[in-house]
Amino acid sequence: MPALPALLVFLLLGVSACGALPGGPRLSPSVEQAQAPALVPLEGLLALAEPGRATVDSRDALARRAAGLRARAVAMRGPVQDKATRERLAAALRAHPMAIR
Repeated sequence: MPALPALLVFLLLGVSACGALPGGPRLSPSVEQAQAPALVPLEGLLALAEPGRATVDSRDALARRAAGLRARAVAMRGPVQDKATRERLAAALRAHPMAIR
């Protein structure tokens, strides 16, 4: 039964988030009357774009950066704590099983 009050609070907060706050910020009339920007096809924008200017140096620099990021990702894989810390925490959890809840 203790979950019922939490559920009610959650539902009340959820429903109250759906409405506007009284006295909240208002948009200026010019913003309210402004028209939304026109949506244009992507092909037209791509036709206006200039071709890239990749050089051998820029490609090599990008490849080095990518390799460095991959190396960092590999280094970040694996356990966060060392073995002694993991064993100490596991022993504490075994000694106090009620703390796992």
